[in-house]
Amino acid sequence: MILNIPRGPLLRCFSPTPTVARRSFGTRRYNSSQPPDDGPQGSNGIGIPPPLAGIKIVDLTRVLAGPTATMLLADLGADVIKIEQVGKGDDTRSWNPPSAPLLPQSSSSNSLPERAHFLPPESAYFLSSNRNKRSITVNFKDPAGLEIVHKLIEQADVLVENYIPGKLAKLGLGWEQCHKINQRLIYASITGYGQTGPYRQHAGYDVIVEGEAGLMHITGEPYPAKPVKVGVAATDVATGLYTHGAIMAALIGRQKTGKGCWIDCNLFETQVAGLANIASNYLIAGQEAQRFGTAHPSVVPYQVFPCKAPDGQAGDDFIMIGAGNDNQFNTLCTLVLPLPSLPSDPRFSTNALRVANRNELIKLLEIELRKETKAHWLGKFRAATQAGKGVPHGPINNIKETFEHEQAIARNVTVEIDHPRAGPIKLVAPAVSYNGKKMSVKRHPPWLGEHSDEVLAELGYSAAQVEELRAKGVV
Repeated sequence: MILNIPRGPLLRCFSPTPTVARRSFGTRRYNSSQPPDDGPQGSNGIGIPPPLAGIKIVDLTRVLAGPTATMLLADLGADVIKIEQVGKGDDTRSWNPPSAPLLPQSSSSNSLPERAHFLPPESAYFLSSNRNKRSITVNFKDPAGLEIVHKLIEQADVLVENYIPGKLAKLGLGWEQCHKINQRLIYASITGYGQTGPYRQHAGYDVIVEGEAGLMHITGEPYPAKPVKVGVAATDVATGLYTHGAIMAALIGRQKTGKGCWIDCNLFETQVAGLANIASNYLIAGQEAQRFGTAHPSVVPYQVFPCKAPDGQAGDDFIMIGAGNDNQFNTLCTLVLPLPSLPSDPRFSTNALRVANRNELIKLLEIELRKETKAHWLGKFRAATQAGKGVPHGPINNIKETFEHEQAIARNVTVEIDHPRAGPIKLVAPAVSYNGKKMSVKRHPPWLGEHSDEVLAELGYSAAQVEELRAKGVV
């Protein structure tokens, strides 16, 4: 496709589609040493062929936003070659604990080169966003290393990077330089603030952008309580999703034009776009946002409530309740809570009145909910739902409870895959199903430089040349 290079060899570089075995705890197990199993998952799941099979991606990203984008593309069958710093790798490789316990050397020495035994344990953070990729270490500040990356770019369909604007251009890997090498290349840049503007040279950090682009202002309990960050790097993840979608669109566009393009994604604009209706409230009506904790500014009751902790647990347990209309409020008070007088109380008979008298109502509901456990109230909500009178509700689950959730088990939200250095490890599965089947996890998250020899051989380097490059610290 690019430079008349046939796609067959690219397809052969993938590991076989692994066999899937059901587990009672909702985990699908993959073993890449098994022959492919392309059969249906369930009675009607036939899946789809990997839509990006034959697409080669050079991945120069680190940490979370970029690796999330390239992982999603790898899930769809793209051959993602992650280029990492010699001797160090992606920053998140050192972000531990926790990390996956290493197998004893006697258990892995038959299949691993000696250099793999001297690496640190595989961090949980790195494992979370690097499945289905290959890893090669290259010092592209060295002319010989730059030549390797240029050869990869000649064959690539996509390059993804997350360096400060201008830095890669100084090293010979900017958009203009790569476009001259391969005019069909799609070059995706992920930055903190974009390629233009007064903040273009600022590094991008999720928590900083959360504050700077409005998210932290609306997250947390009402003033004078302090703003808080979201518990996961949501802006990074969202930027990865935007980048993944932009690359898919660019690939479709290239089918029509035959030309590559430069994609400019950044955390700041992603977070501004993610303000959604909050942004619209300001742009349309000049309405400044406030923090409401878990509550809703215009619907009451619609928030987290404390309830009695089970025996042996310190502190409260919590449940989320969202009675969005008068009928649901009536159900909450009569079928779930023993408060049948509240729906007709002149302070609470309509949502507008409940908003006006929010504090009084919330206090009454909290007093009642604290009398019983979360499990008790969930049973009452379930009974109301079975009677055809449901009220939106849900437990506030910890992470253990999340993975033990019956829906998580039914939907196989985790996969277990064999890692050559750590043995069986569990990962979160791809979130999307196609015709009832998720895309397979064909590759474990790679150990540092795991595929260097393999990729260099594909580029035409001999084993002796590879060893020479390794001795010089180029790979």
